[in-house]
Amino acid sequence: QVETVNTELLESILNLGVTPVVSPIGTGIGEESDVAYNVNADAAAGRIAGELKASRVLFLTDIAGVLDKEMSLLRELTVKQIEDLIDDETITGGMIPKVTYATSAVELGVGSAFITDGRVPHALLTQVLGSSDGEGGTIVTL
Repeated sequence: QVETVNTELLESILNLGVTPVVSPIGTGIGEESDVAYNVNADAAAGRIAGELKASRVLFLTDIAGVLDKEMSLLRELTVKQIEDLIDDETITGGMIPKVTYATSAVELGVGSAFITDGRVPHALLTQVLGSSDGEGGTIVTL
């Protein structure tokens, strides 16, 4: 669980025009300050984006995005719709943590979260540049 994010450090790096690459390694606090923890990358990305109030956070997965029960891509979902899809077991398994981190980021102030298939060539670059070649993905908003 991500308790705090050093936004001051990240903002100072960003202000230099450098894009920081974050390895999701956490440290304990208090008596456990010398203990290192491997933090789930989605948890770290969502929390960092939320604390920085990023315009968008991207989550990569090994499917097209969030799928309905017929395995069709759901292109846009709100936080409430995601909650309902978890309740009715449309969203299951490993997608639950991913959508949970995406919704948490949006609730912290991120403009939107995007969940897409990292196996698609240039999936990340396509989103960063704002172009689209018709490949899938799910946008999560409030």
